[in-house]
Amino acid sequence: MLTLHDTHARLTRRELLRVGSLALGGLSLSSLLAAKANASPASPIRGKSVIFIFQQGGPSQFETFDPKPDAPEGIRTLTGTTQTSLPGVLFGDTLEQLAPLAHKLNIIRSYHTGNAGHNIIPMVSPDSLNANIGCLVSRVLGATHPTTGMPTNAILFPQAVCPDVTRGSARGDMTQTGSMGPLYAPFVPGGTGQLLRNLRLNLSPERFNDRRELAAQFGRLQSQLDHDPGFQSHDRNQQQACEVLLSGRVADALDLTRENPRVVAAYDTTRYVPAHNWAAANRGRRGYYSGQAKSIGKLLLMARRLCEAGAGFVTIHADYEGVWDFHADGENLNVIDGMQAIGRSFDHAVAAFIADVEARGLDDKIMLVTTGEMGRTPRINRGGGRDHWARLAPLMIYGGGTPGGRVIGQSTRDGGEPAFDPLGTPNLISTILHTVFDIGQLRLQPALNAITRLGEVPAIPGLV
Repeated sequence: MLTLHDTHARLTRRELLRVGSLALGGLSLSSLLAAKANASPASPIRGKSVIFIFQQGGPSQFETFDPKPDAPEGIRTLTGTTQTSLPGVLFGDTLEQLAPLAHKLNIIRSYHTGNAGHNIIPMVSPDSLNANIGCLVSRVLGATHPTTGMPTNAILFPQAVCPDVTRGSARGDMTQTGSMGPLYAPFVPGGTGQLLRNLRLNLSPERFNDRRELAAQFGRLQSQLDHDPGFQSHDRNQQQACEVLLSGRVADALDLTRENPRVVAAYDTTRYVPAHNWAAANRGRRGYYSGQAKSIGKLLLMARRLCEAGAGFVTIHADYEGVWDFHADGENLNVIDGMQAIGRSFDHAVAAFIADVEARGLDDKIMLVTTGEMGRTPRINRGGGRDHWARLAPLMIYGGGTPGGRVIGQSTRDGGEPAFDPLGTPNLISTILHTVFDIGQLRLQPALNAITRLGEVPAIPGLV
């Protein structure tokens, strides 16, 4: 964690180096700025961002975006359904705010992950790069935005917006960088184990804004170190690093008190916190369901603010180690209770996000992706739950220049697998890459060949 103390003592060389070496995977911010200054002017960047809501545990396709009310008993959708704004297209009844917005959404009903294990979707498949998807984006964009200093890859856990939340983490390492290297590891504000710790500025407003005093301190330090060759070679970039950090853009983006109170209220999902905390399940007793309901709206708002400040890929993990895991086994809720406990807060937060980004004219600039690491079994288990299922999973994509109003693919009558032309995680990753980058331009940069190959996989039809 970086701390700048409110003191009138002049900066020492060691203190300044500490300010300019906010570590990102072992490479300092000043080094990143130096590398960016030497980069080629040719760019494949489209100027768009992606927010990825990772519904860990595996949301049920039957009770979200692909209900089967006419399937045989023991398979059919357990909740009710609601008519959407698209003729003949139904959603599960807990998505009552998203249903009228279906003409803005892209629903993929032939998507499967091919894996019934936890924590695979935010990763490129292990047989390739084995990295958080955001690392691919960051590898092209650079680890930080060149003018705001915002890390281009971030993961938001509930702790980022709810300091009182003490639980909540992914199953597995979502910060994994694989062959991309630690330089592109995600920024994790408020979390644990992050490579970039929270930025904390312990300066009074007067001292924080006194740029002349800061410049004077730099000048005094320079005069002290004129004969230090090691420092001379890095001094310009160290000063630039300090300017980026003291610009306040990163800290401001993380501070929701700077947002319009009406916007904050629109995102508020605390009304959906279960009053009884679903004590029938162990996760309920530990507060996981109420924690998701409490944080998901604020996390989406923070993600939008990070994207506006220069983030290219933001993963949201509000789901407390898999609360979409509707096994009805004592640890987890059954399907009906589970959708009530977390489905309604998810529905409200995403609907609020859509209204917000459209009001701000950002719907073409930010893509929202929502899915989990798997779907749920067609067969309802003995307790009224559904178990892990690799052959079909719900996937929704909004914004980023996509057309909206598309229902892509079709599942079989029992909701167990694609009826034809299955789409998988490689197709989703390619869609993301095509949204953020010009893949043709990437082909001209040999150092990015591994990412280019992922972008050459067919994207989801009709979205790019």
